[in-house]
Amino acid sequence: MNYKHTTASDQLRLVFNGDLIGENNGPELVELVNDSLAKGMKYCLIDISDVRYINSSGIGVLITLLTKFRNKGGELFLIKPSEHVQKLLIITKLQAIFNIVDTEQEALSKIK
Repeated sequence: MNYKHTTASDQLRLVFNGDLIGENNGPELVELVNDSLAKGMKYCLIDISDVRYINSSGIGVLITLLTKFRNKGGELFLIKPSEHVQKLLIITKLQAIFNIVDTEQEALSKIK
């Protein structure tokens, strides 16, 4: 998986592309989130529209990132999961835990 990140105000924005396999990118994503939280970021917006596959370790990474933001009084949003990823979130009942939105604008409106 490849990812890009940007920051704006109190938000960390991530765009994931490819397969989210936690063993490959997990540690560096957790480090990026820790650094962002230390800099005062409160919200994380993750565009996962181009993620084709997530394994159990990838789910673990998403839950870890969510937990880190919520523990600091913030929130994490998953933006436009693909149909396959959406089904996975429903099967695992994680759609009830994550804030899932269709657009970045929708996430931003929930922040304000």
